[in-house]
Amino acid sequence: MTEQPVHAWLERGGRLLRLRLARPKANILDATMIAALREALDTHLDQPTLSGVLLDAEGPHFSFGASIEEHLPEQCADMLRAMHALIVRVFASPVPVLVAIRGQCLGGGLELAVSAHLLFAAPDARFGQPEIKLAVFAPAASCLLPERIARAHAEDLLFSGRRITAAEAQAIGLLNGVVDNPEAAALVYFDEYLMPLSASSLRLAVQAARAEAAARLTERLAAMEELYLSKLMASRDAVEGLQAFLEKRVASWEHR
Repeated sequence: MTEQPVHAWLERGGRLLRLRLARPKANILDATMIAALREALDTHLDQPTLSGVLLDAEGPHFSFGASIEEHLPEQCADMLRAMHALIVRVFASPVPVLVAIRGQCLGGGLELAVSAHLLFAAPDARFGQPEIKLAVFAPAASCLLPERIARAHAEDLLFSGRRITAAEAQAIGLLNGVVDNPEAAALVYFDEYLMPLSASSLRLAVQAARAEAAARLTERLAAMEELYLSKLMASRDAVEGLQAFLEKRVASWEHR
C-alpha cells in the first residue's frame, strides 16, 4: 500500500485539525501531496466546531518546495492551477491556520506556509524563494509576500532567490515566533488563545480580517498564471534553467 503523503487527524475534541507533510526529508509538494492537503481541508474545514489547523512536517525540513519536474512546460499548467487552488483554500480558511517550521522552507513550501495565518519556526529554519535561480519566478509568492511583509523585503526575496535565517525572517515580519519547539509553541497558542473562543465568532473574525485580501489574491493569481504560462514558459532560459537543474549541470543563459 502506498504511504500517504499527508497525515491528517483531529485533536482537542475535534477543535483542532492536524496536518503533517509526510514525505521526508524533502517533503516535495508534488501533485499527490497537493491533492492530499486539499482533500483534508475540504473534508474538515467546514465543521462548525473547528477552531484551527496546525500544519507541520515529518523529518528535519518543512519542505524543499514544489516538484521541478512538474514545472516543465508539459505539466506546469496543471501544477500551477492545483497549487494555486490549495493556496487560496489555505489563505481563505475560515479558521486560523498555524504552521510549525523546521529546517528548509523553500519555494512552494514557503508559499504554502505564508498563505497561513501564524508561523512559528525553529532557530535552524531557513526561508527562501529560489525559483529565480532557475530562471523562473514564484507566482504565488509574488502575490503572498507583499501581503505579509513590506514590499522591499518581499522583492529582495523574490529577485535574489537568497535564503534567510529564522531570525531575519522574524525581523522582517514573516514569522510570529522563533522557538526551539515550534509545534509545541503553536499548540500553546491554540490552547491559550483559540480553544477558549466561540468557534462561530472566531470564523467571522477570520473572515473580517481576510475577505478582501482573499479576493485580491484570487484575482492576482489568475494574472500570475497567465504571465507564467504565456510568457515565461515561452522563453528559452526558463526551460533551460529547469532542465539544467534536473540534469545537475550549470545552466547556460542566453537572456531570452
